[in-house]
Amino acid sequence: MTSPEKAELYRTALEMLNRSGVPYMVAGSFAFQYYSGISRSTKDFDIFVRPRDVRRTLDVLSRTGFRTEVAFGHWLAKAYHGDKFIDVIFNSGNGVAEVDDEWFAHAVQEEVLGVPVKLSPAEEMIWSKSMIMERERYDGADVAHLLRHCSGLLNWDRLVRRFGSNWRILLSHLVLFGFIYPGERALIPPAVIRDLVNRLLAELDVPTRDSKVCQGTLLSRGQYLVDIDEWGYEDPRIQPRGSMTEEQIAEWTAAIDKARD
Repeated sequence: MTSPEKAELYRTALEMLNRSGVPYMVAGSFAFQYYSGISRSTKDFDIFVRPRDVRRTLDVLSRTGFRTEVAFGHWLAKAYHGDKFIDVIFNSGNGVAEVDDEWFAHAVQEEVLGVPVKLSPAEEMIWSKSMIMERERYDGADVAHLLRHCSGLLNWDRLVRRFGSNWRILLSHLVLFGFIYPGERALIPPAVIRDLVNRLLAELDVPTRDSKVCQGTLLSRGQYLVDIDEWGYEDPRIQPRGSMTEEQIAEWTAAIDKARD
């Protein structure tokens, strides 16, 4: 639930964004409640925009009375109003799930706080949440609840495609879903499970490649640093394998202790 004071502030911000014509989507707790039926109290408000629209979005929020900043240049900006704030998200922290045209093409028209908005698609919510496996935060339960509530409505082909070469992450969540909900395993299309399991089996006869890459950093920015810093593994987030620069990774890593405080 959102307090009346916060609700009024966020409502004003949404109305200003609508009037400005800047394309955005609402995500976070509001979208999660829509897709899962689970209501949460929240201290912030999440909107998703394309990278090219970040500055325009911040300009609109500044005119609404917010103090704005780009917190991390590869994925997150923030807008503050006292102790209330809006996260302006344009990628995932690991640089994998950039907000692109496809997010908007499959967004859902809905109302939030009485304002007509677009909600980020369920497929993209599952995709981005699946990769959050920090020591202090794990979104696996959110993924399971989204799968349970939305399985019959998902575009499974598009969801699998979104994971691309990271399809093992999706498979791991689908296996866990069958453990969490043993009586509802049929909610996951058998064809999807077969496809991903067949990929797994096919790799058994393929020589191991990329033996000195640790993809754990795509799941947690802190828990696999020992692999990179001390054991000589490559970090898949760094260009050209990933989308981030060494400077962006250093900035993101330096903020770990602050996030835990």
